[in-house]
Amino acid sequence: MDILALPFPAIDPVLLHFGPLVIRWYALAYIAGLVAGWALIRHIVAHDDYWDGQARPSVDSIDDLLVFCALGVVIGGRLGNVLFYDPAYYLAHPLEVFMVWRGGMAFHGGLLGALAGVAWFARQYRAPFLTTLDLVSLAAPIGLFFGRIANFIKPELWGRPTDVPWAVIFPDTDGQPRHPSQLYEAGLEGLVCFALLMLLARSGGLKQPGAIAGAFGLFYGVARIISEFYRDPDPYLENLGAGLTMGMALSAPMVIMGAGLWLFAARRGRP
Repeated sequence: MDILALPFPAIDPVLLHFGPLVIRWYALAYIAGLVAGWALIRHIVAHDDYWDGQARPSVDSIDDLLVFCALGVVIGGRLGNVLFYDPAYYLAHPLEVFMVWRGGMAFHGGLLGALAGVAWFARQYRAPFLTTLDLVSLAAPIGLFFGRIANFIKPELWGRPTDVPWAVIFPDTDGQPRHPSQLYEAGLEGLVCFALLMLLARSGGLKQPGAIAGAFGLFYGVARIISEFYRDPDPYLENLGAGLTMGMALSAPMVIMGAGLWLFAARRGRP
């Protein structure tokens, strides 16, 4: 029986050329995620309905929060890719660590970098750490959505072979129809996670410091683990055997710690 498959759309990974300067979709995804997250956080901080008198960062300080988190995400994401996935290669080619335009960013490394940025911001501005972390966690799914779309456009991180009608034949693969796992992740880690966190925020979640951050850890971890069943792991770098992948191994602690933080915040916030 013939298997239906969608041809991969011919999308140039470079969006614009300005002489020697090029703007890639990959870079644009990071910029769009950071700017949209910044706008959302400013909007939420400015509206008292979310807070009921709860201490929070000032609206003007959010501009610097963007800078702190952007640096943390880029540096942490790159170092995470180097240390978690292919340390031997980068040890042999150390200069390539700095070639971020070639791709290679790990979410879990970016998460640790963002945590460092939040901690530094909270110290500099004497802002509540957990509340600041809640704000950043609320905006994180926006960046994840754009990032996964960029993974699809590049293309990279494609899915396992399948016979589903929406399977895609990606270039530079073995020609088999595969799951568009990048779009699954964009939907689960991005849209679904964002919708759930916004629902929690509108229900008073920001009045319990740590609740949104804990929920994000739980929701993202579960979404990533589900997505890993459809994503084709690198057999040398990501496949841990017995059906487990590096993405699952790094996400499982997020589920546990996220659920614990959410429970802690809920109990602490009770009258």
